[in-house]
Parts: sequence; structure tokens; C-alpha cells
Amino acid sequence: MASTEAATFDERMLGPVTNVADFIWGGTWDGAEVLPFPPLAIILLGAGLWFMVGLRAYPVTNLWPALKGLFAGRKSGGEGEISPFAALSTALSGQVGTGNLAGVATAIALGGPGAIFWMWITALFGMALAFAEGALAIRYRETASDGTKRGGPMSYIMMGLGPKWTWLAIFFCIGTLISGLVTGNAIQANAVADGLNELFGIEEWLGGLIVAILVFIVIIGGIKSIGNVAEKVVPVMAAAYIVMAIIAILLNIQDIPETFSRIFNGAFNPQAASGGFVGAAVILAIRAGVARGLFSNEAGQGSTPIAHAVAQTDDPQFQGRMAMLGTFIDTIVICTMTALVILTVEGNFTHNGQPVLHAWQADLDGFAVTSGAFAAAFPFEIAAVPLGTLIASVALLLFVFTTLLTWSYYGERAITFIYDRFPGSTLKGEKVLHMGWRVLWCVGIFVGASRESDLIWRMGDIANALMVVPNLLALLLLSGVVFALARGEKTAGKTFTAETPEEPNEY
Repeated sequence: MASTEAATFDERMLGPVTNVADFIWGGTWDGAEVLPFPPLAIILLGAGLWFMVGLRAYPVTNLWPALKGLFAGRKSGGEGEISPFAALSTALSGQVGTGNLAGVATAIALGGPGAIFWMWITALFGMALAFAEGALAIRYRETASDGTKRGGPMSYIMMGLGPKWTWLAIFFCIGTLISGLVTGNAIQANAVADGLNELFGIEEWLGGLIVAILVFIVIIGGIKSIGNVAEKVVPVMAAAYIVMAIIAILLNIQDIPETFSRIFNGAFNPQAASGGFVGAAVILAIRAGVARGLFSNEAGQGSTPIAHAVAQTDDPQFQGRMAMLGTFIDTIVICTMTALVILTVEGNFTHNGQPVLHAWQADLDGFAVTSGAFAAAFPFEIAAVPLGTLIASVALLLFVFTTLLTWSYYGERAITFIYDRFPGSTLKGEKVLHMGWRVLWCVGIFVGASRESDLIWRMGDIANALMVVPNLLALLLLSGVVFALARGEKTAGKTFTAETPEEPNEY
């Protein structure tokens, strides 16, 4: 009876939540156009363009130095909690999740192959936003009374813009808590439960419980424990996934020209679609590409600077480049690999009973599209499960697991910041709050594992917006500082601090 009531509630909520998400990202309400453009997508792309121009195409001209800096990032270069490389791995573990597998498929379903082009554009401008976030995270970070470093948008708002902007920092933190519980927790838990069910036949609630316990074991140790796991797991899982995707694409190399034609034509042609996809307006391609691009790489959202703020470096420009690489690796590399597999691999698929060549044209949705494409590329069975399905499912489980770890820390930082605004807050009080949050986080994993996925994805679009708006405003107000940091001026901009009896002792 309870499950029926829950399902009914989800169905009732889906309509209103979808309308709000569609308005934010597509400018529509009840399927009808309200605005001639997708508002948040335009704001996000506009801010990215502003930084790309202001930085004089820094993300493009400094991509190779940034890649070379990956090796230097393994060593400490200043104060902080984890190495710059571990900070990047931690940020990447939050970025690389369901968005890279299910999210790409969803973008294609909503906006056609052209959505991938807009996902690339979002990533290109997103690299400029990511540089700004990473550089500011090091330039403005707080020191707790025990000497630990921490930061993020809430810190660069307070220390870079001053106390009068406290409301904006709190607004960002509230958005982070909501987004964390929805996109960083529920969506990921839902995906991992589906993956465990498909692979091993484990009930969703049991899969959620298993993952919750495993996550708790890691996050109980805080950011150092999370960084330690991320530094070891993320590079290996990303490299393995990329290699398998490349092999799948090479097996179907004859379809690559047609795939790129569909991507570029679909980005600007309202009717550029075929097979199971009926046809979408350009606006849908833009909305799907930008929304899912943001969901995947989080550039401009303000989440990744929370991880970069704890890096052991005193050079804002260096960590800005590391942050920039996170967006490049997540979207330009991993999401592109997923998209090419989905759009290129041929198999025995059907749509409305008729045979179609590709998984994206078939009667599949979400992760099933990605899994189906990989299964067609690697059909050999292991214990009655196609090798491709095994590859996609294991990748999903690892991507999602690491995302759950990192986003727990993002939420922890947000709730700590709000707590520290109250008179009498102490380091001991923070630690008690952290423990309570970690328990709540794992309960959320258990509950989210069996929720309706359509509703959660739509709520995720809204939750992301609650972080994007305050963070973008802060970035734009501090853009002059960012441009100076890119020129090597490590202490550019004013610093607003004041001694306080609460944590941190100086803000």
C-alpha cells in the first residue's frame, strides 16, 4: 500500500516539477513556449563566453600546460589537506557519474544528436568557468582553528565580496544542500540500484542499503579519506572506460562520418533526426545539451571549487588549470566517448516493432541506451550477461559510488557554513554536525535507491539552478580578480576578513 501511495505522489509531482524545470532550462510551460530562449542555458553560456573572452581563450591556449601539470599536481606545493591531483580526482569523482552514461543518453533523447554539439559548447565555455572557480577557491579560502583549509563559493563570496554578501553565500549553501540530496545523492543512488538489479538481480532497496554502508565506511574519515579513495579509483576507472569505448567505436568505424554529420546538422537543423526520434527544435537540442552538460561537468555550478579549495598549493592559477582539466576530461573526453558509442554502434534494436540500427533510435531510455549500445559492441556473454552490459554497468557503479562520496563532502561544507553563522558555533559542534550529516546522507542513499527516476532527474535540473545562479553572480562580480589571477597575480583583489569568536576564527 505504501509503495502505491509513493508512486501516486511521484506521479502527482512529476507534472509541476517538469514545468518548472522546462521553464528554467527551456523557456516552456505545459509544453508551450513562454520565452523564445532557454533562460538559464543562455545565462550559463553568456557567463562562460564572458570569461573565455576576458581570459583571452586561456582554457584553449593553456590546455597542454594544464595536461603537463597533472604530473606536478601529485606533489604538495603549499598549505592544504590533499595534493592538487587528489583534489582534481575528488572533483572529478563528483563530476563523473550518471551524467556521463545515463545523462548523455537522456540529452540525445530530449534534443536529438545535436544536443551533443551544445554539450561540447557548454564544456568549452565551462572550462573558463571552471578555471575561475578553481583559482578563486585557492585565492579565498578559510582556515579553521585546527589549521585545516577549506573553501568554495561560500568562502570566495564572503572573503572576496565582503560581509554584505553573506545572504548570497547562504543562498548558495541552501542550494548545495538541495542539489546534493537530489543530484548528488538520489539520482546516483537510483542509478546504482538499477545497475545492481540488472547485473545481479539484487532488489533496489537492498542495493541501496549495500551502497549506503560502503559510502559510510569511506566518508566517516572526511575529505582526506575521500581524496585518498578518489586519487586511486578515478584515474583507473576513467582510463578503462575510455579504452573500452574507443574499441567499441573502432568496431563500428564505418558509421563515424554519419554520426558527426548527425551531431552538427542536429545542432542547427530543427528536423535533424531519424529512427525513433521524431524530431526536435533547435531550442530542445540546446536545452538538453546545456542542461545535461552542466549536470555532467558541473562547471559554473560551484560544487567543484569546494574540492579544489583543499588542495596543497598556494598558486590560484595552477589549481585553476587543474579545475579546468576536470571539465575537459569529464565532458570533452568521457561524455564524448559515451555519445559516440550510443550514436555509432550498430545492433539488433527495434522501435515500435520495426528494426533500427542504433540504440538511441530504439525503445530504450536512460542508462539502458548506453548499456544496449555497449552490449551490441561486445555481445559475448559472461554468466548469461553480455560483456558490453557488464562494462557499462561496472563503469556506472564505480562512477556513481565515487560521486556519492564527493557530494557528501559538498553538502557537509554547506551545512557547516550555515552553522558557523550562528553565535557560539565551535569546532566540536561542527564535528557533531558532520557526523549527523554523514548518517543522513547514507539514509538518503537507501531511500533514493527506489524512487521514481523521471521525477528525480527533473528535480535535479531545478536543484542545479539553485546553485548556478548565486555562484555565477559571485563569479561575474569577481571576474576582474579572476583575470588578474590568470596573469599570475596570486594576491589579486581585496580580502575581507574579521576576527570572530566562532569558527573559523577569522573570516
